[in-house]
Amino acid sequence: DVEKILDTMKEKNVTGTFFVLGNLIERNGDLVKRMESEGHTVANHTYSHKDMTKCGSAEEFLAELSKLDTAYKTLTGKDMPKYYRPPEGKFDEKTMKYAYDAGYKTIFWSFAYADWDNDKQPDAASAKKKILDNVHNGAVILLHPTSATNAAVRARKSLCRAANAAVLRRRHAPRV
Repeated sequence: DVEKILDTMKEKNVTGTFFVLGNLIERNGDLVKRMESEGHTVANHTYSHKDMTKCGSAEEFLAELSKLDTAYKTLTGKDMPKYYRPPEGKFDEKTMKYAYDAGYKTIFWSFAYADWDNDKQPDAASAKKKILDNVHNGAVILLHPTSATNAAVRARKSLCRAANAAVLRRRHAPRV
């Protein structure tokens, strides 16, 4: 599914940010190399997707991020950008400080829906409508590649065009 997304993004000359886990680097390194070589930002979602708020120390927290950084550097020969997205969006003041002190920018999203549950997937048309109804200029949209519905929606070449049109309509709509 990620390959289809990358194909569409390449065709439309669009780049994005992919927050990856250790298993993707270890099991599908060629895909991660492709992301990087096509100009996408490949960023840190932790090595093992654990709840980082349960880390007992800054060292434990940073070990999880550093393990992924090291795997990425070993694979690509490049440093991973210092962007971090907390697994499941779980954070607290302590983890925000740990990330900040280590030079990471913590990234959240402005739109997400429960797409990670593969047993409760909406049809593609409903998912596309939900995305387009919530897109805005500067949107950070969280979509998981494990969702078959999202893969179908994102792989459609019309989504980029439709999202851009939706943003333009909202930008130029009269304010009431």
